[in-house]
Amino acid sequence: MKSREEQKEQRRADILAVGLDLFIKKGYAATKVSDIAAAANMSTGLLFHYFESKEKLYESLIEIGVSGPQAIMTLRKDEENPITFFYEAAEMIIKSLTCHPLSAKLFVLMTQAYYSEPQTDRIKEMMKQTLTIYECIPLIVKGQEAGQIKKGNPQALSLTYWSAIQGVAQAYARDMSLSLPKAEWFVDILRYQSG
Repeated sequence: MKSREEQKEQRRADILAVGLDLFIKKGYAATKVSDIAAAANMSTGLLFHYFESKEKLYESLIEIGVSGPQAIMTLRKDEENPITFFYEAAEMIIKSLTCHPLSAKLFVLMTQAYYSEPQTDRIKEMMKQTLTIYECIPLIVKGQEAGQIKKGNPQALSLTYWSAIQGVAQAYARDMSLSLPKAEWFVDILRYQSG
């Protein structure tokens, strides 16, 4: 039997899951607290014991969404071999999509969050931490200099790599019966190939 604390954590996770689902299907503005409470099989009052407002629930989801790119960027310690970083990043994302079905929906939410309200100061600050396209440009340059990464505009190469991953995650969020690509396929977007 679960302890009271475990039950509370499970209930919080359930609220986050239904909130995420509703926010990406209906949008932040159209989602009411009562919708979230009903989907979580609880009263609105009980929901407020877990999250003081719809905005705080949304902020919690954005925080979870930001933690993925932050974890990926910690892999940059292997800057001697940039192609390894890009492989490990893709592998980490594919594993997350496979093992944690909500992670695909977080890709959708994070894209929507760039364009929608609420853009509180806290959310704006968190969103700045997901600029992996720009953060990877120096790695691409280093990989080009080492002959690992193909020639071309480093920003455009980073954009292509990350957009491919984003597109796959969003498609997978819509249909989880899709077969996910291998990490190498994303790396091949960047990899220098002679001949």
